[in-house]
Parts: sequence; structure tokens; C-alpha cells
Amino acid sequence: MPATAATPVQARSQWRILLNHLRRDQLAMIGLVLVVVIVASAILAPVLVPHDPNKLNVRHRLKGPSVEHFLGTDQMGRDVFSRVLMGSRIALQVALISISIAGSCGLLLGMLAGYGPKWLDGALIILFDTIRSFPTIMFALAVVTLVGPSLNTVILVVIVTSIPVYGRIVRTQTQALRNNDFIMAERAMGAGPARILGIHILPNVIGPLLIIASMDIPVVVTIEAGLSFLGLGVRPPTASWGTILNDGYAFIRNTPWLVIAGGVPLILTTLGFTFLGEALRDVFDPKLRREV
Repeated sequence: MPATAATPVQARSQWRILLNHLRRDQLAMIGLVLVVVIVASAILAPVLVPHDPNKLNVRHRLKGPSVEHFLGTDQMGRDVFSRVLMGSRIALQVALISISIAGSCGLLLGMLAGYGPKWLDGALIILFDTIRSFPTIMFALAVVTLVGPSLNTVILVVIVTSIPVYGRIVRTQTQALRNNDFIMAERAMGAGPARILGIHILPNVIGPLLIIASMDIPVVVTIEAGLSFLGLGVRPPTASWGTILNDGYAFIRNTPWLVIAGGVPLILTTLGFTFLGEALRDVFDPKLRREV
């Protein structure tokens, strides 16, 4: 029978298992190091940047790496390393805000669909399927046409397209739990739907949701970069990995450093969060847990 909530002893035991797993799994440790470096770079970017990321210096445009400019300069003479650091703040800001909101909404709607009446379940499933039937880029184009390109537009697109994914996952988990013996016993004792959902079902469905959300962070970062690359995301002169890639593509015959500077952070972010997310899944998901 699933536990209604993790006790402090169980929580400490799970964290101990996770630490042991990280020590023994090289990929998990690499993922942890990458995530820590990326997050720290984003948080400390205003302190770490050696130059103003938006300062123009046309005389030094498209320069290669040097002591003064670690990753060279772009077509307007701006320091690329500084723009990469500031771009990490945009990437993680979009990922954390959009996943937090989408996960919360998906959690609520998924539990309502899985535990509520059939007509509500059917209506929410139709809504989920309708939203997911639109390709993300096409949906983004439609939203940009209505409200214009901006950082908030990117966040809105990610939230709307992610809610159905989390909602379906939580719905499936809720339906698997609603007829369990401990839920039936609560009903027999007169517990209402709000108490059952909040105390008994929520602790059992939020774990898998958090694991999936952590593994979706690089997906959202890539979506933000892709939309910014297409001109549908952040507006100049704001630094973004997608806009850096766009500049690099336009001037790739002059210098390859812009493409490298914009692409490598995306690759490292994807690897870091994927490796760390798989470690969290192995430890906290009872069905996939391995002996460590």
C-alpha cells in the first residue's frame, strides 16, 4: 500500500541513497557537476561577466578568442562570453517559471481528471488532445502574431503546451490510485474528495511529476533557444543562446566561434539535466529504483 506521505526518516534514507548513487554513477556525477556549474553561472552572471554584454565596439567585430574576449566578439563587437553567461539566466528563467506553472496546473487538472466524474475527465482529455494537436512552432507563430515576440511569449507557449503532458501523467497516476484499498478505506470513513486528493493522492503522484519536470528543463531551454533563433523569443539586444546561434549562423563564414558559443551551452545543459534526472528517477521512482 502506498504511503500517504514520506516520513523524515524515509526522506533522509532516500537522499542517502541518492548520494551513494551519485558517488558510484559517473554519468550522474557528471550531470550534477554540469547542473551546478550552469545554475551557478546563471545566478552569478552579473558578477562574472568581464564586459557589458550589450556594449558595442564595431572596431573589434568578429574577433577570435583572446585573453580579453574568451570566446571572441560578435558582429557588433560585443563580448560573446559575457552574452553566453547572461543568456544562461534567460534560459533557466524561462525553464523554471514555465515548468513550475505548467507542472502546478497539470498536477491540479490531472488529479481532477483522474478522480473526478467521467464527464470532467472526458472534457479535460479533449482539451489536452486539442492543445497537443498543434505543433509547438505553429502554436508559437500564432501566439506571436497575436501578442508579439517577447520573453513572456516564450513562457506562455511553453506553459500552454506543457500542461497537457503533465496533466496526462498525473491523471494516469491518480486513476491507478483511486481504487486502492487505502483510498476506499478513507471513503468509508467519510473523507471528502479534497482530503483524499490533498493528503493521500498528491504525495504519491508528485514524485514522478517532479522527476519528469527536472528532465524537461533542457527541453524547455531548447525550445526557448529555438524560438529566439527564429526571432520569436527575446528581442535584441537581450542576450540569449538562440540569438547567439542566429548571429553565428549568419556569420559562420567569417568566424565559427559564435555557433560554438551558442551551441555548446545547449549541449552541456541537455546532458547535465538528463544525467541528473535519470539518477533521480532511479532513486525516487519505486518501479525503476536500482540497488545502489
